[in-house]
Amino acid sequence: MKNIKAIIFDAYGTLFDVNSAAEKCKDKIGDEWEGFANYWRTTQLEYTWLRSLMNRHKDFWKITEDSLDKSMKAFKIETSMRNELLNLYKILSTFPEVKDVLNNLKEKNYKLAILSNGTPSLLNELVKSNNLDNIFDDIFSIEEVGIYKPHSKVYDMPIKKYKIQKNEVAFLSANTWDVSGGGNYGYNSIWINRNNNIFDNLDYKPKNEVKNLSQLLDII
Repeated sequence: MKNIKAIIFDAYGTLFDVNSAAEKCKDKIGDEWEGFANYWRTTQLEYTWLRSLMNRHKDFWKITEDSLDKSMKAFKIETSMRNELLNLYKILSTFPEVKDVLNNLKEKNYKLAILSNGTPSLLNELVKSNNLDNIFDDIFSIEEVGIYKPHSKVYDMPIKKYKIQKNEVAFLSANTWDVSGGGNYGYNSIWINRNNNIFDNLDYKPKNEVKNLSQLLDII
């Protein structure tokens, strides 16, 4: 991959494990903890898309709360666990290889950034709690444009800030709809397929697919 000036990462599911909050409570939730975690995540994403379409914006934290409330009812989880799950969501763990790969890329002097649906405060807390404070040049939140991915206004933000061409960006996401959103916009999108999933049919097929971030070092 040539002429890359900026490497931009999605946050949730890409750098940070969205299931780690529920996993830390699996003894209380029981055997259904993973199904619950996936349901919570799916509902959360659906709410971002539906609110964008309805022009009824709520920030990502409020959507996280709303989607958790529905998920807890669906899985009959005690309401007393609500605050514990929400607090754990603020300090999600990274995937195992993330920190080493980011440090490696930092040494190569690329612009490194996060581009996420999360609120600035949520993203800053995640970065800080995982000791990634000095890695990123920028943390871009959709709150700057008031609409969620995969709207083109979101992918526009780094281009405007860095004054670079779309094809000078390598964009990484574990979410196929986000890979397609960035790819259709003009980024060099790379799919992180940790779980052997099937790619969505959304008018974009990434040239590069990796199992984890470590394999990015063979491409860049």
